[in-house]
Order: sequence, then structure tokens, then C-alpha cells
Amino acid sequence: MALEEAIKVISSALIKCCKFISYKFHNEKIKYTYSSPKLTIQIKKELTTFDKRPLMSVVIPVFNVDKILLEKAIQSVKQQWYKNWEIIIVDDASTYSETIDYLKTIASSKINVKSLKINAGISNASNEALSLSRGDYIVLMDQDDEITVDAFYEVVKEINQSGADFIYSDDDKLEMDGSYSEPHFKPDFSPELFFSQNYISRLVVIRKTIIDKVGGWSIGAEGAQDYDLYLKVFEKTKKISHIPKVLYHWRKIPSSTVAEFNAKSYTQEAGKRSLESAIQRRGISAEVHNGKYLGTYRVQYKIIDNPLVSIIIPFKDKPELLDMCINSILKKSSYQNYEIIGISNNSKNNETFEMMKTLQQKDDRMTFYEYNIPFNYSKINNYAVKHYAKGEHILLLNNDIEIITPDWIEALLEFSQRKDIGAVGAKLYYPNNTIQHAGVIVGVGGFAAHSHKRFPSDASGYYNRLNLQQNFSAVTAACLMVKKSIFNQLNGLNENNLKIAYNDVDFCLRVQEQGYLNVFTPYCEAYHHESISRGLEDTPEKQKRFALENLYVRERHKYILEKGDPFYNINLTLNHEDFSLK
Repeated sequence: MALEEAIKVISSALIKCCKFISYKFHNEKIKYTYSSPKLTIQIKKELTTFDKRPLMSVVIPVFNVDKILLEKAIQSVKQQWYKNWEIIIVDDASTYSETIDYLKTIASSKINVKSLKINAGISNASNEALSLSRGDYIVLMDQDDEITVDAFYEVVKEINQSGADFIYSDDDKLEMDGSYSEPHFKPDFSPELFFSQNYISRLVVIRKTIIDKVGGWSIGAEGAQDYDLYLKVFEKTKKISHIPKVLYHWRKIPSSTVAEFNAKSYTQEAGKRSLESAIQRRGISAEVHNGKYLGTYRVQYKIIDNPLVSIIIPFKDKPELLDMCINSILKKSSYQNYEIIGISNNSKNNETFEMMKTLQQKDDRMTFYEYNIPFNYSKINNYAVKHYAKGEHILLLNNDIEIITPDWIEALLEFSQRKDIGAVGAKLYYPNNTIQHAGVIVGVGGFAAHSHKRFPSDASGYYNRLNLQQNFSAVTAACLMVKKSIFNQLNGLNENNLKIAYNDVDFCLRVQEQGYLNVFTPYCEAYHHESISRGLEDTPEKQKRFALENLYVRERHKYILEKGDPFYNINLTLNHEDFSLK
């Protein structure tokens, strides 16, 4: 196919795709069903040829459990394709005769049952089970849940491939009628999301030597004992693997945390204490706050040394937008050590130049320059950073942004100041109070699209993710902060191949390739009057340019497109931005 023809095809497909995915809530929701996997000849062969065949010790603390539910939990282990396992059950002084009598009937060389005389809590019972375990890896399991028949096979396969110390999977809920619901398809390890909630949950398998090293479960962390354990374990290993497959079924029963978090409201404060302990152990200067929803938190980092932030605002005319944008910064911002660098690109209107003079006289932190080249968003920003920015941190800002939250700079800066963080992005709304940007998902909509686009501004999102600090592969440059040193290290935005579209996604992916983490924070909020200043891709020339830029990024970043965005999940759709099922 000739290049011109390819461009036409891609351009047409992209336009259709963009229209399709931007629909507020699509009407093709796929109903979740869980189908038990099949034991194929190939899998049977794999099971006999693993180099590493670790003993899996399943730790089950028990207290007054329904006999039938515990029996089903044990049976789900017995049905594993991978047979090198043991079960350690520790009864925490149950008072139900049904539980006590059933435990006495268990007779298996692979199941070790111990009954405690005094009820001392789930952490103590778990530690007792740990002390009896002989396995290389510890499998965490609740007394009334079930694991899938392929759970250990998938875990051992991962151990053989990566040598992981900590493995977690996706999960779903097991209703009382036996049906499955509410799958949680998780991202790969996201440090910021984990500090915001225990999204990892189950299935979890941990190398025993690591658990021993951190002293097992913390007495006093009941209610968040597993969250507390994971926090400690992550301080000892970075070999964390995620299996994007449902391997664990949470049983929804009345009064369980799975059914209703309010049933165990004390878990919120227990989780907060565990986070505070982790922050203290790691020597981090931060405070932990409860999040908007139960089970969520905000770790708020202290701003160090009050660094200068250079706010770069390119624009062409539209003085009313410029006035709105800059005045919202001046009026709303609680952080004061910033400079504003306005870059006029081919402005023509006298009103624009009068507005520039008026604004510059208003505040001496503001300076305007002209850079009259054919519109090239990347080149304009690169030029401004290279020639004018004095700050340690660069804040790229569109001229159609209207600030909402007073501490918006601090919310970005608390992450940008960290050595391990690259780009930091904001939560942006359309003027009609729907989501415009809440992180970028690579692979959706042809190349990349915005998470939860057009959801109501007060929506919680997929497992509360609209209101949590978390890692994304990319964020929009409509409001993006990054250290100047990183910006320079990567030679800024790609001004040769990506003059207008995708330059921010490309930049973020290059930042991620260098080992930095990119972050979305919901605590920097602003309105984005998108496309007002430069317009839509609505001419043949613009569509051709857009198609060429799309071709470039798809080739440049084909690895992540083929493998999948690590902060999304391969089980979720690439056709919509709503985290619906594939």
C-alpha cells in the first residue's frame, strides 16, 4: 500500500475511532463470566518440566467459619493442577462447635491443623501458621474463599520465568448463589496506587524468606494486616510480578469486608496506621490522610526547599483565554515561588498584545515573549524552556486551562521533587463538569486515550481510581510538571516528528523508558476548555499530519503497544476509555 493511501486509511480510522471512544458511556457492556480453564496437553507437559518446583504453603487462619465454606476453600486447593502444596490451618480458638468438630475430621498428610487455646487475633494466628510452614512460598487465603484450579500453575510458571518474590493476580467475587461478579483487573505494580489503597488484595504469594525477614504479620495491625505485611515486604524486594488473570474468588457473605467495607470500618484506621508506619520506616517526610472513600488514602509529601517552578504557556491570540488562565493562577495559587513564561506564537490581534502588557504589569513574575514560527507545540515549549525558564521544575500549561484547586502546584510538585518521579499530571474537567483527563492509557483508541473520559466529575471510576494518586504510563501536557533536568536529559518534546499530536505521550513514555515513574494526581484540578484555541483535526492537511504522527508513535513505541500498558490490564477494552471488559 502506498504511503498516501495508508495515511488516508489511518486518518479515516482514527477519526471514526475518536468519535467512537469519546461517547460518554457506550452501550455494548460485556457481562462478566468466569469460565474454569482447561488442563491441556501442553500445560500437563509444562507441569512436568518446570525447573523450579517450589512447595506452596497455603496459610489459612480460621475463626468460627461455616464448615461448608471452609470445606470448599480446602477443596479448591486440593483441585490444583500443580500438586506440590501443603495447607496450614490455625484455628484462633473458635467457639462454634461446627467449626471445631469439622477441623477434627480433617485427616491428610498435606494438611496441618493447629488449634489455639486463646483467641489472639488474625495476625497471631497467621504467624502461628507461618511458623509451621515448610514451603518456599506462602499463599495467603481466607477461610471462606476459593482459588482457581490453575492458580498454582500460573504462579509457579511466573516464578520460573522471573524468579519473583511477590506474585499477585486479578480477582473476582463469588456470590452466595455460586455466580461470579465484579472482576478486578489490576495494573502491574503501581507504588502510588498501592499507597492510595490495597488494590493488590489477593491472590498473593510471597517467598517465605522475605516474610520471615520482615517478622511476619504485625500484631496490632488487625483489619489491615495483609496491607501492613505487603508494605513491609516491598521494602525488602522489588521482584514483584502481576499475573493479569483471575486466580482468586472472594466470597461475598454478610458482614464480610468484601461485601461491605463498612462492616469492618476499623480497617480504615488500621490501614492508615500501617501507611504511617511504612512512611516512617522509609524515612519519608509526608502525612497520611484518609481518602474520599473507605479503603483509600492520600500520602501527602512535604515540599522541600520551596523550589522555583517555571510555568510555560504557549498561545496564539485568544486574549480572553489568556486572561482567564493567568488570572486563575494569580488568584488561586497558594504556592508563590513560580514564574510565568507566556510564549506568543503568531498572534495578530491588538487586544492580545494589550492583554500581554496588562498582565505583565500586574505581576513581576510574569514575562511574555514572541516566537513566531509555524505552529509546532513541541518546538515552542522546548524553546521556552531552553531560553527563558529559570525554575528547577517545568510546568507545561495550555492557555485554555482554568485552575480550580488553590494547592494545585503543591499537588504536582510533591511528586515532581522526588528523584524517582518523571512527569506529573492533573485531573482536568470539561466546562460541563465531566472528566477530560485523568491519566493516559496507551493502546486505547488507536494509540492512546484518556482514562474515564466524559465520566461525571464526581464519579469514583474503576475501583475508585478517579480519586487516587497513581502511576500511569503517560499524562497530558495540558498541565504537566517535570524536573527541568529530566526535560533536558530527554531533549524535551519531539519537535521533529511530533509537532502537534502525541508529543506529550511520547515524552512520558521516553521518561518511563529511563526508569522514572509518571504520576496522575486528582488533587490538582482544573478546567480544560479543550480545542478552543487551536481547533479540531478537521481539514485534510491536519488529518494527514495527524496520521503521520500516529504512524511515528506507533512504530516508536510498538513495544508497549504489543505488550500492553503496564498500568492498565490486558483484560480491559481498547475501544473505550471506561475500563469496561474486552
